[in-house]
Amino acid sequence: MENKEMKNMNVTANGTHTEDSHISKGELTYEDKVIQKIIGYALKDVDGLLTLDGGFFSNIAEKLVNTDNVTAGINAEVGKKQVAVDLDVVVEYGKDIEDIYEQIKDLISREVNDMTHLDVIEVNVNVVDIKTQEEYEKDQETVQDKVTDAAKTTGQFASKQTDKAKSAVSKGTQKVKDNAEPRVQ
Repeated sequence: MENKEMKNMNVTANGTHTEDSHISKGELTYEDKVIQKIIGYALKDVDGLLTLDGGFFSNIAEKLVNTDNVTAGINAEVGKKQVAVDLDVVVEYGKDIEDIYEQIKDLISREVNDMTHLDVIEVNVNVVDIKTQEEYEKDQETVQDKVTDAAKTTGQFASKQTDKAKSAVSKGTQKVKDNAEPRVQ
């Protein structure tokens, strides 16, 4: 009987009894998109990095509708202890691309490790385009923005035309009233 009571106890070198800590079995894993989001948020404020480029179909989707897809242009391969990252980026004309690359590597390694304790073993950056700040801002206008602006302009035009028509009808009505009274008494 005494043996059953002591099954969760260990005897130390000095003869005292200690209780085993109960450790649950399990595993912590991360979807690739989680690591991609961490990277996307981490890179938002890198000076000279205009955008991460998600390729043709992603760019078409972004041109049609405003999106906040922070994972576009980020590919991550996530293992149990390590991460490898591939990025397609657009950098600002006139900026030191090597410096931007070093900032990107440092930020990704630090943020991924701080949040997940995974080691970033590789960061590959492919510069797919260089643009001025003005070119980049112009390119950010989407079809949705253009349609919204066109609808607003059309609405304003229609409103002005309606006001003009109301004014013309009022003047016409007044003339009819003036002409409807007999000229002779």
